[in-house]
Amino acid sequence: MKFTVAQIAEILDGEIEGNPEAEVSQLAKIEEGSPESLTFLSNPKYTSYIYDTKAGACIVNKGFFPEKQISTTLIKVEDAYKAFTKLLEFYNQVKLNKTGIEQPSYISESATYGENVYIGAFAYLGENVKLGNNVKIYPNAYIGDNTIIGDNVIVFAGAKIYSETEIGNYCVIHGGAIVGADGFGFTPDENGEYKKVPQIGNVIIEDFVDIGAGTTIDRATLGSTIIRKGVKLDNQIQIAHNVEIGKNTAIAAQSGVAGSTKIGENCIIGGQVGIVGHISIGDRVRIQAQSGIGRNVKDDETLQGSPALNYSDYNKSYVHFKNLPQSIQKLNNLDKKLNSNG
Repeated sequence: MKFTVAQIAEILDGEIEGNPEAEVSQLAKIEEGSPESLTFLSNPKYTSYIYDTKAGACIVNKGFFPEKQISTTLIKVEDAYKAFTKLLEFYNQVKLNKTGIEQPSYISESATYGENVYIGAFAYLGENVKLGNNVKIYPNAYIGDNTIIGDNVIVFAGAKIYSETEIGNYCVIHGGAIVGADGFGFTPDENGEYKKVPQIGNVIIEDFVDIGAGTTIDRATLGSTIIRKGVKLDNQIQIAHNVEIGKNTAIAAQSGVAGSTKIGENCIIGGQVGIVGHISIGDRVRIQAQSGIGRNVKDDETLQGSPALNYSDYNKSYVHFKNLPQSIQKLNNLDKKLNSNG
């Protein structure tokens, strides 16, 4: 898809220096540009590239004035980085703007959907499913019975949404994610054999939530597993039954949260973090990668380690841990010296 520099400048409310009729069809780094590409310059350390770039057009700050000749057309804006981000969002919307119902796909007679939906080939919509406006269900996705999905939601290929799930507006669920599978509920009988505890709750996902590829969110045993507004979950995360994650919290890949734990708002949790069940984590908590959390955490704590310690305490302790062999050797030498003098 091609756009002229004039069209892009109109979207960004920018000023053109160069050829407004130049056409671009792709986005690129400034050092990798081609005549068909659009790039941007916001970081001063990349300024040298603008004099050699082959990009057809470049977004720059209004305060930029070239010191020597350039071949690229400039689009001057207040903030080049923000403008380029806006353009990425626009490009993504255009790229994903599919509509219609492909065949073969299965849509239950009791399912309903709004305007401008896209349902890809081999997708499945179960009984009493309700889709809002501008929903995109990509091929091979599964939407279970009685699931409700709001407006402007994207469910990418191969995602599985189990029955009774409720999803708000402007959510993105990436391929391979599974929402609403049974929680890990088993109890041993008198013979030590595990009997399954029925998981009859559901999952509630509020507005503006992103769920990464391969991430799993279990349904509640009773009640709901709840992902609050604005939560961002990376790829391959496990969220267990009856967990609640507060709004605007972000969790990086390969982390796991055990059952019935409550995580507060605006937390940042690094990759490969393990969090035990039935605890509470406060608001604005920071947890470093590969930490293990086995206790309640207060608001504004920053933790690291396994089991996790206060971040500054962990760093102080780690200095001693690195020097432990030398310290042991010194103690042994001192012990030998004392024994020889004894």
